[in-house]
Amino acid sequence: MAAKNSYFYGLGRRKSATARARLMGGKGAITINDKSAEEYLDGNKTLLAELTDPLALIGKQKDFDVSLVIRGGGTSGQVGAAKNAISRAIAEMDETLRGTLKKAGLMKRDPREVERKKYGLRGARKREQFSKR
Repeated sequence: MAAKNSYFYGLGRRKSATARARLMGGKGAITINDKSAEEYLDGNKTLLAELTDPLALIGKQKDFDVSLVIRGGGTSGQVGAAKNAISRAIAEMDETLRGTLKKAGLMKRDPREVERKKYGLRGARKREQFSKR
């Protein structure tokens, strides 16, 4: 775990959100766009727990400080992107943990996107109600 930098970098994406993560040695503080994670996510415990999944999986929540820069998307997509970014930063730090993260499904980008609205329809697939007469 010899560090060439003072941090490890990871890039994650989900829906239309992009997250850049920096993993540094510390005491477990997570900052998102220069705010604490609790403040940024309005104290949403579910999203906070989901955000720390990669660190919890390897059992090092209190060993690293995470700095995130997130752009685009909504809160759910942003947390998914952040999770992916943190996982990639961990894999860059220690290649032996890559398999563990991969089995948990944290290394792969979730490819699901919102389907575009089509003309003549109410949404992507919803149609007007059929009238026989």
